[in-house]
Amino acid sequence: MSHKWIILTLLVCSIVVHFTFFGHPNETVFDEVHFGKFISGYYSGEYYFDIHPPLGKLMIAGFAKLFDFQPEFSFTDIGDQFPNEKYMALRFLPTLAGTVLPLIIFLLALELGLSRVAAFAGALLVIFDNALLTQSRLILLDPFLLLFGFASLLFYFKYAKNRILNTKYLILTAIFSGLAISIKWTGLGFIALPLLIETYYQSKDYLTNPVNLRTIIRNVLNLAKFASFFIISLTIYFSIFALHFALLPKPGPGDAFMRPGFRDNHIVKNILYLNIEMYKSNQRLSASHPHSSKWYTWPLMTKPVYYWVKDTARIYFLGNPVIWWASAVAIAISIKYLVLSIKKRRLDKVLTILLAGYAINMLPFVGVKRVMFLYHYLTALIFAILILCYLIDKDKNSRKIFAGITMVAIIAFLFFSPLSYGLSLSDKAYKVRVWFASWR
Repeated sequence: MSHKWIILTLLVCSIVVHFTFFGHPNETVFDEVHFGKFISGYYSGEYYFDIHPPLGKLMIAGFAKLFDFQPEFSFTDIGDQFPNEKYMALRFLPTLAGTVLPLIIFLLALELGLSRVAAFAGALLVIFDNALLTQSRLILLDPFLLLFGFASLLFYFKYAKNRILNTKYLILTAIFSGLAISIKWTGLGFIALPLLIETYYQSKDYLTNPVNLRTIIRNVLNLAKFASFFIISLTIYFSIFALHFALLPKPGPGDAFMRPGFRDNHIVKNILYLNIEMYKSNQRLSASHPHSSKWYTWPLMTKPVYYWVKDTARIYFLGNPVIWWASAVAIAISIKYLVLSIKKRRLDKVLTILLAGYAINMLPFVGVKRVMFLYHYLTALIFAILILCYLIDKDKNSRKIFAGITMVAIIAFLFFSPLSYGLSLSDKAYKVRVWFASWR
């Protein structure tokens, strides 16, 4: 099957999975009560405060404006019914981002050197993961973070193939990295991985080549390129905050988090102060939550998040057990492989990069004291899926293994899909799907 037909197949599957029951339920679900209020602020002009950068809310508000959305709804409580169907415009862009993400993962896997079969399987596992689906069907930010972040890595690895001729891909890397960190600060992980790789190659260049004028010039040019990388990303980041302030000129609930008379300050000072206050507020989030979980439990998916309930219908943030647990095993195996390859002095470059990406998006959570949830694992999960596919790709029976794991994953997806789409289940059917006490 050609690339074109694979991409078309993935796109059709992803559209069907993501847009089935689109808009259901017509009630606020989980953090929509927060993001709905923030988005409404851009219509009323009343200043709001959020611990995340504003790009995701700006995008949703701008798109909804095209459909004459008006903030007629207060987004007060989970389960409040929307007054009309215009709320669907708010859910469309996150759903679209979730739909496109598997295509980016397919292309990224190919760029990393995985076979076409492995890349196709990896993309299918992203499509048929229940947690990724749930997070992309609502007014939430993670679909944008994942799409922009992994797109930035796709362009970076295109650039890395030829650092002289492919400068345009470095620019695209910088743009999409800037967009990712403008969604959530966890997008910094997508900048950290290329930076780590470039640092490694710069160091290797100095250690393996004689230090002469040519080496120095080459490394100075590479450093200049990466300096421009940061300048582009930061320019995007600060420009989005400038737009954020421009669209919120009126007093609002967010004023309490800013200094008195902050509207009279040069815009840069306000942006810097707001970012400091966002950091402090993140640190102050110490309240407990019945569905919170520790970072080390995420790969095993011991604590799903209860998003919504009405009568016999529920929405859970619950991953596909086949995908989550198989990828968790793959992480353990890959660490063993990496240790052995280091001992033999034959480092597996692709596996090292993927494990570095996984670690960069997991280890920062070790020191976080605020309440955390299973959805903080999503970026690391996709790296784990790529690692799983990379390991299987090395087996001589890889095609059969990919076919088997994909088929079982799809069956598991369909089994748990009522909890992803918010469909009614009898008490018996619900209990059959809640395998552990911690899932209830």
